[in-house]
Amino acid sequence: MICFDVDMTLLDHKDYTIPESAMRAMELLKKSGRKVVIATGRDMDNYYSRKYRDIIQPDAIIHQNGTRITVGGKQIFEHHFDRKLLRDILSWCDREGFAIGMTAGDSDYYVHPEIVREMDLRLWGESGRRFHDPGELLHMPVRTLAALGTPEDIAKIAAHYPQLNFPIFSTRTGADVMEKEFSKANGLVRLARYYGEPEDLSGTVAFGDSMNDIEVIRAAGTGVAMGNAIPELKAVADLVTDNVGDNGIWNACVRLGLIPGKPLPGTPGIS
Repeated sequence: MICFDVDMTLLDHKDYTIPESAMRAMELLKKSGRKVVIATGRDMDNYYSRKYRDIIQPDAIIHQNGTRITVGGKQIFEHHFDRKLLRDILSWCDREGFAIGMTAGDSDYYVHPEIVREMDLRLWGESGRRFHDPGELLHMPVRTLAALGTPEDIAKIAAHYPQLNFPIFSTRTGADVMEKEFSKANGLVRLARYYGEPEDLSGTVAFGDSMNDIEVIRAAGTGVAMGNAIPELKAVADLVTDNVGDNGIWNACVRLGLIPGKPLPGTPGIS
């Protein structure tokens, strides 16, 4: 299995496209018989992610940091957020003025949606969110949440909820929120078990760039950090490749002998 994060690993936020060389690399990986796996904090079936799911056409997807796994159209694992804890964190963030919630399908459920809308306008110049009453989350299957705000905001929420993980987004505009026992790494172990592959992940390669990739980069047989990755991820990776927009995926796959070809122009300083 060759495992890819989405944002700033496959998807370049400079223009929100997947580089042509990355698409070609995944095509060659599939032709060689390797399984292409997406491991992301996103729900790849919701309205702002499924277009990338359909472009990539992965063999399997680890959604929302390991709390849901699909193979083709088949769901093989799902975990729901503890209901009592969900009620508590939504209520506390509402009182303290923090934006937290999730996107489900084509709808958005957040306390303090005005913070979410302001962030969208700042990042993209528009906000196409479809906000609904966040109280509906208490009656829905919630796997993970997203907390939006500065790293300092996230630190304040995390200090109040030590039983949860808050890996910061690569954009530093918020964090995923999940119960501590879940990660992309244990999602990959579940997939290995499903496929009958070694559960020590010795034959896997994982690519990533941000905090929610640290466990899977450590656990994979070979962990690859993008050139644009955070320093903490580069420190634990087996290989640091070029930036997402500078043929980083292609060049790492060539250097690791996963696909035929030659390295393409990239950024200096790979190791």
